[in-house]
Amino acid sequence: MPQFLEEYARHRAAEGRGYGGGALRALPYLSDGPFARQWQVRARSFGAFVRHIVRPMTRAHGRQLDILDLGAGNGWLCYRVARMGHKATALDLRTDNIDGLGAANEFLRDAPHLFERIVAPFDEIPLDANRFDIAIFNASLHYARDLTKALREAVRVTRPGGLVVILDSPFYARDEDGAAMVAEKRRQGEERFGQRADVLLSQDFIEYLTVDRLAAALPELAWSRRRVLYPLWYEMRPLQARLRGARRPSRFDLWSARVP
Repeated sequence: MPQFLEEYARHRAAEGRGYGGGALRALPYLSDGPFARQWQVRARSFGAFVRHIVRPMTRAHGRQLDILDLGAGNGWLCYRVARMGHKATALDLRTDNIDGLGAANEFLRDAPHLFERIVAPFDEIPLDANRFDIAIFNASLHYARDLTKALREAVRVTRPGGLVVILDSPFYARDEDGAAMVAEKRRQGEERFGQRADVLLSQDFIEYLTVDRLAAALPELAWSRRRVLYPLWYEMRPLQARLRGARRPSRFDLWSARVP
């Protein structure tokens, strides 16, 4: 894993995923650069999370929330919700300054206690049970090796009545489409990753989700999906794939389950 984390950070840097102060603080509302279109999608997801999860729960509790960001990366989501007044904790294995927890130094330079950072995997969370109102997998659950274990840990640290949320992980309507995506990724590995391909493709991540996978992983959780209206180019992807005779693309949307 240390070698993977090192090579992954180098790959992200080569892609241009490191953001300067202004761009970092703009996330997820990034208006230019090579990944602006991707961030348009993630901004819609985050907006739905705030409207449909954070604000209603804040009103219901009559107080600010405790939010755990699982797979937090550079901490942009924690930065956003902390500025709303909530207590945020960023958890990630990556500590690099590209878009790992080290990059969050930019957010914390003038406000070192704005949010907490914890270096740990999300399937072994080193925190007490029943601590958070929301545990959110932030574009990260598809990096789990054991889906059941990852979800069980999120449930453990969330208070009864709280929510486990999935944001920006690829969902497929059919398992065969997800499997085809993984096969494509591996076929294109050398072209995409170069000399890092062997290391970057060495981890046995689950890679994608389906409704059935999610239901089977932890049957006691009843998941609900809120469809997010994404930019037109994103919403047109299924039609474009059909016209090309390609596999069906994934969707993100907003998924949540209440902790019993």
